Amino acid sequence: MATLFTRIIHGEIPGRFVWRDEHCVSFLTIRPLRHGHVLVVPRQEIDHWLDLPADLAAHLMTAAQSIGKALQRAYKPVKVGMMIVGLEVPHVHLHLVPLEKLQDINFANPPLAPGDGELDRDAETIRSALKALGHSQAADR
Repeated sequence: MATLFTRIIHGEIPGRFVWRDEHCVSFLTIRPLRHGHVLVVPRQEIDHWLDLPADLAAHLMTAAQSIGKALQRAYKPVKVGMMIVGLEVPHVHLHLVPLEKLQDINFANPPLAPGDGELDRDAETIRSALKALGHSQAADR
């Protein structure tokens, strides 16, 4: 059975994409810790990051760095944090979160509850920053 993320990638479930390439995608999480919180997800379903082929792991990191630079440009946080957890969905995903303090990336914190308009604005903000940095992988939507 396809994972939730595979269903989002295939368009069966809506997602606010900010990045698409042949190996991975990035979209906003609907339960963000902070505005700009995105997931970087390989198109291939792999449950544990330790099982990623080396070339795919390297590609995910390269994409995450590009997206992280866009988050830094768009939100101007102290840092952009990255975390791989993977307990909630059995499909590798990297969390990228604009951070002001360490507690901003604590999943014990209640997530924000942004409305559709806020999520749409966040997605467009990130896509615009990616385009400004010259990334053709910035998703159209």
